[in-house]
Amino acid sequence: MFRVSLGKSPGCSRVCVIKLVKLLDGKRSQTVGILISSLHLDMKDIQQAVLTVDNSVVDLETIEALYENRATNDELEKIKKHHESTKQDEVKLLDKPEQFLYELSQIPDFSGRAHCIIFQTVFQDGISSIRRKVEIVSTVCKGLLECDGVKDVIGLVLAFGNYMNGGNRTRGQADGFGLEILPKLKDVKSRDSRISLVDYVVSYYLRNMDKHAGSDKSVFPLPEPQDFFLAAQVKFEDLFKDVRKLKKDLTVCDRNVQRVCGDSLEEHLQPFKDKMEAFVATAKLEHAAEDERLQAAQKRFQDMVNFFGLRPKSGEKEVAPGYVFMLWYEFCNDFKTTWKRESKIISKERLKEAQQTVQKMTAEKRVETKKINANSLKERLRQKEASVSSS
Repeated sequence: MFRVSLGKSPGCSRVCVIKLVKLLDGKRSQTVGILISSLHLDMKDIQQAVLTVDNSVVDLETIEALYENRATNDELEKIKKHHESTKQDEVKLLDKPEQFLYELSQIPDFSGRAHCIIFQTVFQDGISSIRRKVEIVSTVCKGLLECDGVKDVIGLVLAFGNYMNGGNRTRGQADGFGLEILPKLKDVKSRDSRISLVDYVVSYYLRNMDKHAGSDKSVFPLPEPQDFFLAAQVKFEDLFKDVRKLKKDLTVCDRNVQRVCGDSLEEHLQPFKDKMEAFVATAKLEHAAEDERLQAAQKRFQDMVNFFGLRPKSGEKEVAPGYVFMLWYEFCNDFKTTWKRESKIISKERLKEAQQTVQKMTAEKRVETKKINANSLKERLRQKEASVSSS
C-alpha cells in the first residue's frame, strides 16, 4: 500500500511517496481494522483499564475482543523485527492494524492481565449457573420428600386406584405404584368420558382436604411444574465436569496473577495485585462451597429415587434426573391445569352460597312493633302538638 504526501518547498514542488508496510494477511488485517474502527478509544484508555482492572471506560466486552484479537507470537515477532530494522522516525510506516497490535503488545503483560480480568466474569457466570441448577434440583427433591401435599395427592391416587381395581386380587390391594403411571392418569376416563382420574383426584382434594379451597389462601399442593421441567434439564455428570473445569481454570488464573505480579514494575503492580488476589481467595471459597452443595444435591436426589423405589430405564445404569422429573412435570402440569379450573368453580360456588345466605337472613328479618303507652310523656306531647296543629 502507498500513501502519497504533497509538500511544497521554496521555488519547487515535491511529491513524497510513503510506503505502508503490511505484515498481516488480508483477512487478518481486515479483522483487526474492523476492530479498530469499532473501538473509538485511545490506547492510553485501554492501558489504564487493563492496569487498574477498571471497566468504567473500557467495558469487559471490549477487553475480550482485544484479548481474542491480540497479536500471535509469529505476528508480533514480524512486527518487532520491522521496528528493529527501521529508524525511530519511520515507525509510522506500519499499516494501522500492525501498528495497533504493536501498541497493544506494549501494555505491560496485556495477555496475562486481560485473561485474569476476563476470567473473573467467566467464573462468576459459571458458578452462578451451577448454583441455579443445584438449587432447583435440591428444592424439587426436598418438596417431593417433605411436602405434605405430595403425600396427600399420592395417597389419593393409590386409594382411588385400589378402589377401581377392587375386583382384581393382584392389583386391587396395592401398597404402592410406579411413578411411570402418573402421566397416564389423564388418559383414565370416567364412563361418560367427561372427566379423567386426574380431574377426580383434584376435585376430591380441593373439596375434602383443602379447607381454603376457592380462596386466596389455597396453596398448590405439589412443586411447581416449571421447577420440574428445569430440574429435568440437569445432568449431574455435566455439573461435576463444570465444577472440575472451573477449579482448573481458577488454578491457571491464580498462577497468572502470581506471574504478572512477579514480573510487574512497582508502578504497575497496584491495584491489580490487591484486586485479583482478593478475587482468587473469594473464588476458591465459593468453589469449595458449591462443590459441597452439588454433592449434597446428588445425595438428596438419590434419597428421593430410593424413597419412590425408582429403577433405571432399560439400558441405563442409573436413574437420571431427566427421566424422574419429566414424569412429575407431566403429571403436575395436568394437575395444576385442573386445580386452577376447579378452584375457580369452588370460588364461584362459595360466593353464591354466601349471597344466598345474606338474602335468606334479610328475608327472615322482621320489623318489631312496640305498643305505645298513652300516658307516656312523649305520647302526651305528640297528642298536644297534633291538637294545636288541627286547631
